[in-house]
Amino acid sequence: MDYDVRDIKVADAGRLKIEWAEATMPVLRLIRKRFSRQQPLKGVRITACLHVTTETANLARTLKAGGADVRLCASNPLSTQDEVAAALVQHDGIPTFAIKGEDNQTYYRHIESAIGHRPHLTMDDGADVVSHLHSKRKELLKNVIGGTEETTTGVIRLRSMADKKVLKFPVISVNDANTKHMFDNRYGTGQSTMDGIVRATNRLVCGSVVVVVGYGWCGRGIAMRAKGMGADVIVTEVDPLKGLEALMDGFRVMPMEQAAAIGDFFVTVTGNIHVIRGEHFASMKDGAIVCNSGHFNVELDIPALEKLSKSRKVIRTGVEQFALKNGHRVSLLGEGRLVNLATAEGHPSSVMDMSFANQALSAEYIVKNYKKLEKTVYPVPADIDKEIARLKLTGMGMAIDTLTAEQKKYLASWEMGT
Repeated sequence: MDYDVRDIKVADAGRLKIEWAEATMPVLRLIRKRFSRQQPLKGVRITACLHVTTETANLARTLKAGGADVRLCASNPLSTQDEVAAALVQHDGIPTFAIKGEDNQTYYRHIESAIGHRPHLTMDDGADVVSHLHSKRKELLKNVIGGTEETTTGVIRLRSMADKKVLKFPVISVNDANTKHMFDNRYGTGQSTMDGIVRATNRLVCGSVVVVVGYGWCGRGIAMRAKGMGADVIVTEVDPLKGLEALMDGFRVMPMEQAAAIGDFFVTVTGNIHVIRGEHFASMKDGAIVCNSGHFNVELDIPALEKLSKSRKVIRTGVEQFALKNGHRVSLLGEGRLVNLATAEGHPSSVMDMSFANQALSAEYIVKNYKKLEKTVYPVPADIDKEIARLKLTGMGMAIDTLTAEQKKYLASWEMGT
């Protein structure tokens, strides 16, 4: 079997970590049980470019249980858990191409390896496989019947492709499912981002000023968790509605030009480029700590930070300190990549349970319906979204009410008033 991992000998340790994550992923377990019986993905070749973590391992195992020929590569050079990659190869027979800290050349070589079986389905976290197929390996596009996308950043890229009429197959935006963004983005990103910051720095959050750049679902989660840890939270936004919402939620709202001078911690979660720029780094206080929890590190203008600096050094694992020419020091976490994965372990498995259930069921949906789908970006079907929520409640030992016949009649009528 073709694979490329750091050390196959750590596979047993990875297996234990995968089992630990699986214990709080009841929805994916239920789907795997059905997939094993029904084989809805039999013979389907899937290339998955995702963060190679314990939670992703359980998704890959579920897809394989459904009959798929799965190949997995990393969607970020710093997010791979090497022991998990080894376990997938050694214990699950899933060709995996991922090494934590891999350079850019290796990253794209791994994507090439992952598409080596000529995929029918793509499963992306940032749209790198879709982009690579459309720009470098167009001859493989004829095999692809559809794809799924996990992130806001990836969906932005794919919608741009669809708008320009260059997208060659339908893609389901898993990121837009309520059971993904309302939970994964808010609660998962919120907790794991603060976890990554604390692990990397061991600095006290309580009493500090945390600047959250962007108030989408991820920004909401980070702001909430930072406030819960005792921080004074500032939100910067370009959308007036989101800025107003942040204000109503109890946070200070101001432009980055003002926030840069007073923040202790800065976290970007916008999906856009250079939201913290040279002029912002130049005005930061001595000791400011900067990180990114969006998919790509371009949210931070790192070249501008380098130009402003007279020296730099790795002062702790995952922390690089830049000595600016003005005498101040600014520390960058995890090379500006996803801090929750670069310096921590990513989202808790219980929240990824829903996100990856969306991935698995969306893959099944595409296989069943691709002939009817156009070459554009689709939301996760509402019935799949609600079924995942129902299964999650069941897995947590909870139940909800059902409408009575009288209530259904009332909601369907217009005659009954006051």
